[in-house]
Amino acid sequence: MKYHTIAMLALLPLLSRGEDALQFSDPKPQRYLLKARASQIDPLARPHPEIEFVFEKKGKPADEENAAVDTRVAPQGKLVIWLMGNSSGLFERLNSYGLHAIQVHYANGWFGKFGKEPAPADDQFLGKIRLEAATGQDFSDVVSIPKRDGMMERAFQFVKWLAKENPQGRWDHFISTDGQRLRWDRVIVSGASHGSTTAARFAKHQKVDRVVMLCGPRDQYETWQALPSATPANRYFGFSHVLDGGWSGDHYCRSWELLGLARFGPVVDVDDTMSPFGNSRRLITHADVKGDAGRAHSSVIPGGASAKDADGKFLHEAVWRYLYTHPVDATGTPGAPDADCEKDLRKAREKK
Repeated sequence: MKYHTIAMLALLPLLSRGEDALQFSDPKPQRYLLKARASQIDPLARPHPEIEFVFEKKGKPADEENAAVDTRVAPQGKLVIWLMGNSSGLFERLNSYGLHAIQVHYANGWFGKFGKEPAPADDQFLGKIRLEAATGQDFSDVVSIPKRDGMMERAFQFVKWLAKENPQGRWDHFISTDGQRLRWDRVIVSGASHGSTTAARFAKHQKVDRVVMLCGPRDQYETWQALPSATPANRYFGFSHVLDGGWSGDHYCRSWELLGLARFGPVVDVDDTMSPFGNSRRLITHADVKGDAGRAHSSVIPGGASAKDADGKFLHEAVWRYLYTHPVDATGTPGAPDADCEKDLRKAREKK
């Protein structure tokens, strides 16, 4: 009886993580950085130059995809799909948390053509394009992106390639048992600005493990943020700087409220509150960026624009860890709607 009890106690950590908990078995544990071109991974992939979705620009590859994993760190069994350009600083931190990470080449160039004001009459116009770019399904009348070229399929093809090229990284953990798709319940979809907006729109359609929105979402004249969501609202996390034009212009605060994030805590200034930030999903910073709105916009991503202390260390290390690893079931006290946040920016613009 005593032996049985001890054995069961030893198994508890594994049982709590599930029978299919991921473990590495790498004879030479290390951090792996991998890169490949989408057009070489999948010969059936096609460019779409009409929306700046191309394989080459000025004679240089434009479809490179990046991946990173550290087999020295106990894995969480979660894959972050990053919907922006490669971010080495972010990926380094994600790996240190035990997360796999990939950056996927997907159709985001369309924003330069369709994302300009004035706002279209359709208050879900941009959201439909985002969803088609992410899924490769026909949601929009103004673009034509087949399944093979949508983010979902590009990510799947990349992970299949990684599983073969880097078996030490156990990328197969994110592929369905029938080998036909990704395990989206093990995926954290994330991005910054334009990318965070697509991440949120995609998660409305496809249930994922978590959504991390840095300096976003935008689409300030649209209402898709209030649509029913396949991903529960407590799994969305946002972080913005108060000097960012998207924050000062009420783009982000309205999106956060429409997404339902006020139910999980008030807007919290991370420079005045310690982690876990009241378990809120709505985080802001007023850190010194020399009054530069452009720097403020990118400061919430680990990099050259990020705020640092006197010793040159990033101020927001605890914030980034929180955004990507905080237990989704731990939530804050519901907050009241923000009276200072203009929700109907379309109507406000028409009054000017």
